[in-house]
Amino acid sequence: MLPQLTRASAPLTERVTALDEHGQAVEVSIPAERALTVYVDKRELVTLMTLGAHPEWLVLGYLRNQRLVASADELASITVDWDSGAAAVRTRQGIADLAARTRQRTVTTGCGPGSVFGDLMAELDDIRLGAGRLGQDQLYGLLNAIRLQESTYKSAGSVHGCALFERERMLIFVEDVGRHNAIDTIAGWMWLEHSGAPGGLRGDDKVFYTTGRLTSEMVIKAAQMGVPIVVSRSGITQMGLQVARQLGLCAVGRAVNRRFLCFSAPERLGLSGAADAGG
Repeated sequence: MLPQLTRASAPLTERVTALDEHGQAVEVSIPAERALTVYVDKRELVTLMTLGAHPEWLVLGYLRNQRLVASADELASITVDWDSGAAAVRTRQGIADLAARTRQRTVTTGCGPGSVFGDLMAELDDIRLGAGRLGQDQLYGLLNAIRLQESTYKSAGSVHGCALFERERMLIFVEDVGRHNAIDTIAGWMWLEHSGAPGGLRGDDKVFYTTGRLTSEMVIKAAQMGVPIVVSRSGITQMGLQVARQLGLCAVGRAVNRRFLCFSAPERLGLSGAADAGG
């Protein structure tokens, strides 16, 4: 049984007045960043800085990617109240050893203060990715779809975008102040919107796209969602590449228009004559 959810989406931008280079007053849009404190069974867990487009998906995806819940039906409800800036999560049977499991906190490299609980690398050996592949023409189609996508970034800047694709077909596009929030929101959507299958929407035939850099956190989260191919407009960090190679995950960076660099598992791209990049 899926949790009951509020639908407390908030305005993504705010109109403000600024002075241009000529000293003239102009009205512009800026992202409407806001704080959302998450409580699990009345215990404060974390405060997320977010645009608030899909806060319930974000909270669920955060709990999923922190490995605090194994399925959406463990939760009875997620209630978001923007007046108090709080998201109240009520579980059906509690989360075992919650205090111990959230004691170790790692501050991540996310845009905006991100954090993960526990050991980032502890469960890598348990992740098994499917045999997903992506054709080079399909990659170009994906990048073109991103180019055409209407976005808060185009109107207001200062945000990251993430998307989930099935080949070159975009399934969902999410923007937030931090890329870690955007991928968590997609993880929550995968569970809630496609709950007919065990574990929600399968990820082994999907591609994850982000405008932000591929850090170890982003690579691990994509892999936890079962997604074997990640594409970034930016680059990849050394630890992100190390994790991608360990998992056999295809990491593509600096991907704009018809240019890209494949850092790992090039066999997943089906490039003829591709050199082995350590995957």
